Amino acid sequence: MELEKRSRRGFVTKVSVGVLAWLGLSNSRNVNIIEDISEPTFKNPIRDIKPMGFNWDTMDPFLFCVHHEDFFPKGNDELGPVSSLKGRTLGDDFIIKDGWRMYHGKKVPGFPGHPHRGFETITVVRKGMVDHADSMGASGRYGEGDVQWMTAGKGVQHSEMFPLLKKDEDNPLELFQIWLNLPKRNKMVDPHFKMLWGSSIPKIKLADSQNRLTEIEIMAGQLNGASAPAPPPNSWASDPGNEVAIYNIRMDPNTSFKIPKASEGVNRMVYFYIGEQLTANGTTIPKYHSAYAESTVDLELKSGSTECKILILQGRPINEPIIQYGPFVMNTKQEIQQAFDDFHATKFGGWPWSRYDQVHDRNEGRFARHADGKYEEGA
Repeated sequence: MELEKRSRRGFVTKVSVGVLAWLGLSNSRNVNIIEDISEPTFKNPIRDIKPMGFNWDTMDPFLFCVHHEDFFPKGNDELGPVSSLKGRTLGDDFIIKDGWRMYHGKKVPGFPGHPHRGFETITVVRKGMVDHADSMGASGRYGEGDVQWMTAGKGVQHSEMFPLLKKDEDNPLELFQIWLNLPKRNKMVDPHFKMLWGSSIPKIKLADSQNRLTEIEIMAGQLNGASAPAPPPNSWASDPGNEVAIYNIRMDPNTSFKIPKASEGVNRMVYFYIGEQLTANGTTIPKYHSAYAESTVDLELKSGSTECKILILQGRPINEPIIQYGPFVMNTKQEIQQAFDDFHATKFGGWPWSRYDQVHDRNEGRFARHADGKYEEGA
């Protein structure tokens, strides 16, 4: 009888997966197949440990995460690299050569004008600078600890170029780009971008009895009584009940740190991107691996004999269908088609700049000029 029940359950699972694949919906973010487990089993709070490639695995409400680290050389008069570009597939150069990539840039590394609809981009710049321009006429330059949070909403084009401002020394760049989904009710809101300048981002420093430090930057959410700056108003993160958190953590060797538990149902991912050894709740996470952390227990991190750096992404899932095609993330295939039709018809407002790889004057500092004309200096 038990064998028959297991066989029947396996058959249903296989048929379900087959049908979903035929419909083009077999996406782990959209489908949960729950099996009947008659006996309770131990549930390790740290699981699904995986090596991280160029794109890091994410969980709802996050869609995408990538860590860019490029050791760019000195800059030329056009804010590009002084080094030869020979041997690179310009416009599509994602292979590290001499320690850096041009991405989609042909003169300046970066991402020339491209469209988005239906989600948000969060760009966390650790080193170097990013030049922003968009179809709303907004622009900016930010970096060295700043974060740009852009709600694409009903549609926007933007460029993200990496100007090599220094002519007499190298121009290293390090950043995270994170995509956060929008719920259906907010997918067609007006586009909006907000700067979280480095000076406004809480930075917690904790020392143990031997003065070994743990440092945490809070880009979203709160921790130990410190709260990140408010995200854009239509973000999933704007409701504290969704418990969205983005933490970047640096730990001295042989140091421990505890992140308090979150509510049941909240997803929490750990990305161990720098270091040799890290344990989380007693489970070893190998170098350059990610892991899912159960949110209903405290997350206890311990570094090994070298410095560790960890990114944490956390949030309550939106739990809506996700249909993604390139730069558009909607709820149905019809909405994706409409996004393409709208972009072809309107170009989401056009492109008010002289070039798609727009960069600003070398001598310009950190700034943001918003679509309504408001101007901010980097702080």
